[in-house]
Amino acid sequence: MRLPIVLIGAGRIGRIHGANASADNRIELRYIVDPVADAAAELSAMTGAKAVSLDEALDDRDVAGVVIASATQTHADLIERIAALSIPIFCEKPLDLSTIRAKACVDAVTKSNIPFVLGFNRRYDPDFARLHALVRDGVLGNIESIQIISRDPSPPSLDYIRANGDLFRDMAIHDFDVARWLLGEEPDEVSASGSSIVDPAIGEAGDIDTALIALRTSSGRLCSISNSRRTSYGYDQRVEVHGSLRTARVENQPETQLLVSGDEGRTGSGIKHSFHDRYAEAYRMEMRHFVSVITGSETPRTTVRDGLRALELADAAAQSLKEKRTVQVQYVR
Repeated sequence: MRLPIVLIGAGRIGRIHGANASADNRIELRYIVDPVADAAAELSAMTGAKAVSLDEALDDRDVAGVVIASATQTHADLIERIAALSIPIFCEKPLDLSTIRAKACVDAVTKSNIPFVLGFNRRYDPDFARLHALVRDGVLGNIESIQIISRDPSPPSLDYIRANGDLFRDMAIHDFDVARWLLGEEPDEVSASGSSIVDPAIGEAGDIDTALIALRTSSGRLCSISNSRRTSYGYDQRVEVHGSLRTARVENQPETQLLVSGDEGRTGSGIKHSFHDRYAEAYRMEMRHFVSVITGSETPRTTVRDGLRALELADAAAQSLKEKRTVQVQYVR
């Protein structure tokens, strides 16, 4: 029997989740919900799901899960409403732009005791998962430092930034989660510096497009994060973990594996240029994992509390940038 699923959001990320859900033979993608009728209709035609209102979708008592892939500012309200109905949730990151609202989401999910998976897709990437396994199993020894490089091929529109948050809450939020995951303990100090040197309009909108962030844990483990909204060569996603015994890294993925060698040297393809290409398998794994969580065969890898913790680090980074000092992270208990 296939699980009836609702997808909220028919935009860029919604189309990715919609395609993966409709391709999974354990899922019946039953409903598409989006206030933009044309977007909902287009995704409905692609997947065979019915485009309906939110009320109509949630009134269906057979619904086994909801995928929230709508704009960031809608996440918290949707989580609270759906949790009250005791329906399992998969939600794209971040939970919200406010830690207060994110804490309310944690409370709502905890109270309802529903299965909940947060869309931190790096944890589902096969290479990142193998790297974490090396850390978890002690193959690298005691972890001493981590370097994360995360750079977009081009800056987003100002409308996107206004709707989805600043660089720390929209882009670096993934890196904060990866840092926590690989460090194995919560960072307690954050130092961040940033500039708007890629696109002056981003600075005029009150955001930055380039950042360097340093995290430190109570045991002395260090993590550096380098972010940029622009590269000239593709979607730059690299991580290195340095341990007392070994160092391991995840490199960028090339567009193809073709390599040509000759007297003039060696040439190969460039790296992948978009997040949906680089993390295509991770997005597929997320949806498979959500189904397994609903059916009880797996426990969530990325939880609602992970979303809160990453957002608290984003808040600390924003405070550090503003006040030009190292900030002690204030975690909500």
